[in-house]
Amino acid sequence: MDATPRTQFLPPSVRRSADEDRALQIGFGSTCSQPSTVLSMLRFLDLQPGHRVLDVGSGSGWTTAIMARLVGPDGSVLGVELEAPLVERSAVALRDVPNAEVRVATKGQLGAPDAGPFDRILVSAATSKLPESLVEQLTPDGAMVLPLAGRLVRATREGKEVAPGYYAFVPLR
Repeated sequence: MDATPRTQFLPPSVRRSADEDRALQIGFGSTCSQPSTVLSMLRFLDLQPGHRVLDVGSGSGWTTAIMARLVGPDGSVLGVELEAPLVERSAVALRDVPNAEVRVATKGQLGAPDAGPFDRILVSAATSKLPESLVEQLTPDGAMVLPLAGRLVRATREGKEVAPGYYAFVPLR
C-alpha cells in the first residue's frame, strides 16, 4: 500500500486528507475506503501472483492499483464502476499500471461475467444478501470478499467465512 499512494487517486478537494485512516468522498455518492479497511479486505482476499481479479465498485481505482501490484505482471485486475466520471478519473490514475483496467459496469448486471472467471473478486459496497451472480463468476477454487450485513465475508463456491469486526460501506447497486 505504501508503494501506491492514495493521493493520486483522489479528487483535488480531498487530497489533503489522503493520509488519514478514514473513508473519503470521491463524488457520485462513492467513497475511497479507509486504508485500514482496505488492508483487512486484501489480507482476507489472499491475493497471489498471477491471479485474475475483479474489483466491483472500483471507485477511485486505488484498490485496483494495489491489487495489480499484489498479483504482479502475470496477473490482472479488472475494475467495474457504475459512474462513468469515476471510471474516467481512475483510468487516468491507472495509466501506468499495465495489468489494471477499469470500465463502466453494465447497469443491472453485477460484475463482469463476460470477462470471467476470476480467481478473486473484491466487492467494495455493502449488501445484505450474498450475490450468487458474483459467486458464479469465480473459478472453482476462487474467493470473493465483500461487506455482507455489516461484516466482512470471504465467500467461495463451498461456503463463507466471516472476519471479526463490523464495517460500513456505501450500498451495492
